[in-house]
Amino acid sequence: MSRGRTRTPPPSGLIIVDKPAGWTSHDVVAKLRGIAGTRKVGHAGTLDPMATGVLVVGVEKATRLLGHLALTEKSYDATIRLGQATNTDDAEGEIVSTADASGVSDERIAAGVAALTGRIMQVPPRVSAIKVNGERAYKLARSGEDVELSARPVTVTAFDVISVRRDGELVDVDVSVTCSSGTYIRSLARDLGQALGTGAHLTALRRTRVGPYDLAQARTIDDLARECTITPLAEAVAAAFPRRDLTAEEARIVSHGGRTAAGSEGPGPIGAFAPDGTLVALLENRGRQARPLIVFTG
Repeated sequence: MSRGRTRTPPPSGLIIVDKPAGWTSHDVVAKLRGIAGTRKVGHAGTLDPMATGVLVVGVEKATRLLGHLALTEKSYDATIRLGQATNTDDAEGEIVSTADASGVSDERIAAGVAALTGRIMQVPPRVSAIKVNGERAYKLARSGEDVELSARPVTVTAFDVISVRRDGELVDVDVSVTCSSGTYIRSLARDLGQALGTGAHLTALRRTRVGPYDLAQARTIDDLARECTITPLAEAVAAAFPRRDLTAEEARIVSHGGRTAAGSEGPGPIGAFAPDGTLVALLENRGRQARPLIVFTG
């Protein structure tokens, strides 16, 4: 009786995907499990089904990086429609109110956008993956429950109006946003509409960057089905985090989970490399010591 061959696992690393519209982030992960030939696939930073653009996917050992990559700054291109509010704050929901936005001037739009720039308190959308008493907010909202979410601090580094397009009582505002992790572009649209007295919702969203990874590096699902391009783990860490080159003795200690003297790279995470260039760990500096957050060797 012959036995099947054991399939060689793919190399550990990141796949930068240009997510198509209509797919959930989980759909992308499920597809890439088949393409890469491993169950060890995960993603950093969920994109709504309506959204397209950069989704960072980790394969094998790189799945352990994802929680750290999810905390990095992100950039988006979006379209906000003034004059209609929906129950999801985007085009996938039902319209719950309308108003004539034709009289809203470009200057008022610019002022409203400026007020939502910087460090702000933001209430997430009712239909979101935030947990309320152990349940996802979107499940509670869709079951008819009145979901109240607390405002959270977020940072909107840039919120720029690219163009304003007018069509009768509706006004479409094309914007570019750079923001901290946890910022909802749908909430920015909702809050802009409330400030202008017209209501608003998001009609298009494209993520253009996550940390150092942008659309120039992203590949479509069809591209990846033809050739599964994986950024090697060491290269991915070097691109995303400050680098520290360890001595041979430091590398030995850290590879076994031990601590070493703190460096000058900031609090971390920091990519720690052995003298031969091998990625050893992600470190964080605490006081006078650097301790491993993740050890990749062994």
